[in-house]
Amino acid sequence: MGQYSSTHCGGGPKHRHRSLHPTPLPNHHRSASDHSQSDFFSLMNSDEDESPIPFVFGNRDHTDDLPDECLALIFQCLSSGDRKKCSLVSRRWLLVEGQSRHRLALNAKVEILPHVPTIFTRFDSVTKLALRCDRKSVSINDEALTLISLRCSKLIRLKLRGCRDVTEVGMSAFARNCKSLKKFSCGSCMFGAKGMNALLDNCSSLEELSVKRLRGINDGFAADPIGPGAAASSLKSICLKELYNGQCFAPLITGSKNLKTLKLLRCLGDWDRLFETIGSRENHVSEIHLERLQVGDTGLTAISNCPKLEILHLVKTPECTDAGVVAVANKCKLLRKLHIDGWRTNRIGDEGLVAIAENSSNLKELVLIGLNPTSTSLLAIASNCKKLERLALCGSDTIGDPEVSCIATKCIALKKLCIKGCEVTDQGIESFAWGCPNLVKIKVKKCKHVTGDVADRLRARRQSLAVNLDGGEIDIEPVDSNASDGGAIEEAAEFQHTAATLPIIGASDIPSTSNVGRSSASKPWFGFFGGRGLVSCTLRRWSNGNGESL
Repeated sequence: MGQYSSTHCGGGPKHRHRSLHPTPLPNHHRSASDHSQSDFFSLMNSDEDESPIPFVFGNRDHTDDLPDECLALIFQCLSSGDRKKCSLVSRRWLLVEGQSRHRLALNAKVEILPHVPTIFTRFDSVTKLALRCDRKSVSINDEALTLISLRCSKLIRLKLRGCRDVTEVGMSAFARNCKSLKKFSCGSCMFGAKGMNALLDNCSSLEELSVKRLRGINDGFAADPIGPGAAASSLKSICLKELYNGQCFAPLITGSKNLKTLKLLRCLGDWDRLFETIGSRENHVSEIHLERLQVGDTGLTAISNCPKLEILHLVKTPECTDAGVVAVANKCKLLRKLHIDGWRTNRIGDEGLVAIAENSSNLKELVLIGLNPTSTSLLAIASNCKKLERLALCGSDTIGDPEVSCIATKCIALKKLCIKGCEVTDQGIESFAWGCPNLVKIKVKKCKHVTGDVADRLRARRQSLAVNLDGGEIDIEPVDSNASDGGAIEEAAEFQHTAATLPIIGASDIPSTSNVGRSSASKPWFGFFGGRGLVSCTLRRWSNGNGESL
């Protein structure tokens, strides 16, 4: 763009400084062919003693030759910060940058209201919008959300965070004005069932719904049921997190005819009955995540009636036992990814894992946390799951050198392995110097009998193998927060986080919503939300990985 050029006249050099920013010209939409001939002949006709760079080249914006569409494509390859800087270069760049920006995140304080018309006059092509407000500030209200919806009628994604002053009125107005919405996510908002129903009744194209800490439905059993409405056929993914009265979403879940992904994380109530309803009818569910949920073998048996199930996460569900896992294994033959965090309850063991090994020939990813499998189940898994590519074994007292050596010998397709908090030694880890020919990464953490020397021996034998070893350190790492909000299933991770730092809620603070027949011994398990996970980084994203995303 702007240049620094020098010309030699007489005996001394002359320096001509050009502006670092291109000067906007009135003819912004001229094509490259308009200038090419004149620039070419000016070069041909120049004298030898003149500057090799004609004056015209240093005095105009060469991006003026680019059509707006090409300039917009360039902007789309830049980061948000760089786009902001580019918008300051010229009026044309400001206009093109605004018109080509489809994704926008705003600090949703109430002070933004008078600026909404100006903001969305410049950014008039926004289709993905995030509105976030911190806890100490007053958020936007119904008036602001309504005005935004009028300006962004083509919106397909909306994320609301901490917008506590938005009520059912604002949500109803938004739903009427943005009927093309496909993805909606909200967290720490105050509107209730009426606002959610208004969204579902008007947005017939809605595909993904994620709801976290929706305060407006925390009024016990008085909350109105939330149904699928006009989105009954389009909704494919539902994620509910940390809901006090999440049972009011049951009609929505059971009424979504084409539901494929269901995530229930840290929601109160007994969920067995919901899964019985889902399993009693034809369904297309292929992915289920259950974390710190009151669900037992009855629910797992109902889940086994989902013949298309491919991904199952059971994280800290203490009422699930081998019987439920066996039921799932016997019927869900398409299972590809299985995560089980047994929470050291010893209720899931060899029986369930052997059933998985005998029935899940398509299994590619297996994560076992807080379980105590023996060589019997691990040998069955290594022998029968020929497609297994990713394996994590964490927090087990029964996994030692014989079990690890079995994996090294039998798991031919294994590419990535994580061992954490197990009773293995250097001898067991060194078996991977010869075994698992397709292994590209091995991670060993918190194994007190493993030293750093084995890493050098592994690298010497297999130079291409990435070895991540902590040398037997056993200090506890801080726990990362859980995976991101749903629908979305935020894209490109191989092992997502399952250990989370959560607000501690004691059992005495949680009113029981379980069935009368539920044993009282299981109730303390549900007042568990506190505490740090044993294997906080077990399911972190593998660095430099290229495997399938979860």
